[in-house]
Amino acid sequence: MADEPTNGELGRLIQSLRDDMREDMGHLRSEMREDLVSLNGRLDRVVPMDVYSIEKTALTDRVTALETQREKDADKMVATRRWVIGIAVMVAVALLPYLSALVKGASA
Repeated sequence: MADEPTNGELGRLIQSLRDDMREDMGHLRSEMREDLVSLNGRLDRVVPMDVYSIEKTALTDRVTALETQREKDADKMVATRRWVIGIAVMVAVALLPYLSALVKGASA
């Protein structure tokens, strides 16, 4: 019987365990509150899926419109370049007889 704890010792051990449990639960509660505050802060920055899909659709439409406009601008550039080359060739063809007459007149 000497190794067995007395009722008083058992009562103190049980009370000590209860106090430890209360203290640990208090720490757990405060950690959970901190985690929830952190989680709520992150959730405030999350975009809802429907808003994301609407923005993505709008962005896709804008990109498509810009690509179409770029293709039209490229076609206009090609047409303008053709006109400039055509005008330069016509001027050269128009001036060719005059220049050849000047060369023949200068050599005579």
